[in-house]
Amino acid sequence: MIEYSFTYLEKEEERIDLYLVKMLPDFSRSKIQKLIKDNYCYVNEDLVKASYKLSYLDEIALTVPEAKEDEVLAENIPLEIVYEDSDVIVINKAKGLVVHPGAGNPSGTLVNALKYHCKDLSGINGILRPGIVHRLDKDTSGLLVACKNDYAHNKLAEQFASQTVVRKYLGIVNGEIDHNLGKITAPIGRSKDNRLKMAVLEGGKEAITYFTVLERFGGYSLVEFSLVTGRTHQIRVHMEYIGYPILEDPLYNKAKTDEGQYLHAYILGFNHPRTNKYLEFKTEIPDRFQEFINKHK
Repeated sequence: MIEYSFTYLEKEEERIDLYLVKMLPDFSRSKIQKLIKDNYCYVNEDLVKASYKLSYLDEIALTVPEAKEDEVLAENIPLEIVYEDSDVIVINKAKGLVVHPGAGNPSGTLVNALKYHCKDLSGINGILRPGIVHRLDKDTSGLLVACKNDYAHNKLAEQFASQTVVRKYLGIVNGEIDHNLGKITAPIGRSKDNRLKMAVLEGGKEAITYFTVLERFGGYSLVEFSLVTGRTHQIRVHMEYIGYPILEDPLYNKAKTDEGQYLHAYILGFNHPRTNKYLEFKTEIPDRFQEFINKHK
């Protein structure tokens, strides 16, 4: 089991389920509500309902049971498949879709969908993460490759480790960046103040992000990011660090809604693990990005 504890520091009252979704962005609201309904949540040592209104200095304790390996089932979840052969499958992951089962998410994940769609998946990362060689955050949409066998998995893992995989993202940030090109070199590690967050830390792992400003509009910037390394939350942490956080990021920016950060993995390129032929895939800018840009021009 995993235990979380929070002290509510806001002056205004707020529903506990909505607050916990903000604090635990990898958990859907329905998952939070089920945990509360199943008596895994206490406020000031008392059981509460999802509609409970938090008050200043309320002490929250939430226990999340670990997902059991035998609970990972195949589920008929729609997937946008960009490419597929006998070794790999490339998905345009939807925003809000968790990549693999974990605490609070035993079902409804990309892995559950892949197990339904694919006859075989690589087993290198265990029963909970079959086929998964890299991941995207729950609310980061875009291109992700999974492997159908261990040979493909090992070959692709080598490319990720040697930093030869091409990964480019589109993001909308708060603020109009006053220069067109940038390189952020800042080590990333687990935040000492909040275990759910990563942070730029001395002694952290090397992290390098390149960016290009594509458009400026109404106090925001549309930016293309290119990753050299692939640290957890890397783009989100680096952009907060330089003062231009990703729009609607619930962890690294003051999100005004629960729609998730405006970050999309739109280009993915790698050498095919069996033929060694270079493959590159590209998606269009997400509709919600374009709608936001049009609204604020």
